Amino acid sequence: MTHPANGFLAPAVATTVRNGDIELAVFEQGNPDGPTIVLVHGWPDTHLLWDHVVAELGSDFRVVTYDTRGAGRSTSPTRVADYDLELLAADLFAVVDAVGRGEPVHVLAHDWGSLESWEAVCAPGAGDRIASFTSTSGWCFDHLGHWMWRNLRNPTPRGLARVAAQWAASFYALLFHIPVVPELVTGRLLAPRWPLFLSLFDRMEPTLARPAVTIGRDAANGLKRYRANTRQRILRPRDRRTDIPVQLIVNTRDKAVLPFAFEDTDHWVTDLRHSETAAGHWAPLSHAPEIARLTANFVRDVIGRTSPGDTAIRA
Repeated sequence: MTHPANGFLAPAVATTVRNGDIELAVFEQGNPDGPTIVLVHGWPDTHLLWDHVVAELGSDFRVVTYDTRGAGRSTSPTRVADYDLELLAADLFAVVDAVGRGEPVHVLAHDWGSLESWEAVCAPGAGDRIASFTSTSGWCFDHLGHWMWRNLRNPTPRGLARVAAQWAASFYALLFHIPVVPELVTGRLLAPRWPLFLSLFDRMEPTLARPAVTIGRDAANGLKRYRANTRQRILRPRDRRTDIPVQLIVNTRDKAVLPFAFEDTDHWVTDLRHSETAAGHWAPLSHAPEIARLTANFVRDVIGRTSPGDTAIRA
């Protein structure tokens, strides 16, 4: 699928993975003999978000992307309850089981894809299916809830200021709970102007944007994720821990997911690496080579710990 001599990456091989009533559109590219990395996009994107990153990873890794439920070519349930994080994590596990060839895969996720992947890596037995997790611009919702409540129950000026700043940055998520209006604003006004929005919000080159033709519908469907999960996860956070190696790529210019909201993550993750980029929220578009490099290096490190003989993957 890959032609290293000229750097050309062959078109993706498209398949379908089923999880109950949900059909997920799955795409495979890259080196078929390399370690498998599954990439999970967020809102309101599709697998196309990862095109620039896939081009960087494809020579050495077998790269699998997919449209999450409600997006792109995948099934779009109509009920809010069908977008619960546990169901979204089950979709990821279905993809992993289908593409993993009987071995754990590595996961890279962004935005809501990270929230879904956090749900998966904190599930019992996840280590049998996921070898490592790299997250950018997305918390574990439960970790975020615990962080907020810790600062509210033991208030300090600094802690309260940080909670207030994150709430201000996330205020749009509360507005998304209003009926009907957010669908109209995001689906009909914002989505058709998505490259322009990204250039203003993240100060990135608008031609880097990869919106799908379904972005209007996808943006409206994606609001159900907020409605199904935000309030209960923040107000009643669960204890969610993982022994899976995790890399946090913190984007220091992210206006939606503020860097200090991750300061308690090491309490929940036994094997945690922090990395930073001077990027905004849509780093997979604006800083694709850096996201790919950090992910590739982390995956190689994880492989090297368990299978020293396999570390000859090209740097």
